[in-house]
Amino acid sequence: QVQLVESGGGLVQAGGSLRLSCAASGRTFTNYNIGWFRQAPGKEREFVGRIRITWNGDSRYYADSVKGRFTISRDNAKTTVYLQMNSLKPEDTAVYYCAADELGGSDDYDYWGQGTQVTVSS
Repeated sequence: QVQLVESGGGLVQAGGSLRLSCAASGRTFTNYNIGWFRQAPGKEREFVGRIRITWNGDSRYYADSVKGRFTISRDNAKTTVYLQMNSLKPEDTAVYYCAADELGGSDDYDYWGQGTQVTVSS
């Protein structure tokens, strides 16, 4: 079982930055995909990006809508993943979720955080 705790959301003006955190409870993220998703009111959940953390290194993948503006990183202990969001736009307003997918498992994101609200004002 993986418990995820997100933090860092808030209200920011367009063009500003926020950093979200996703912390694992009691374990590391080694051999997991940690994905970031978002859901705006009245819209379907949207994939934002993910980091794959293995013993041999990390890889990252981003949705086109955020590429060049958002960056996913992790701490050295591999217990926290960050989503750095720069050049924020009003259309980035959403509840942001992190999720965990164990490599070699179901290929689904089986564990989800509680979500954190990001609001970008124009």
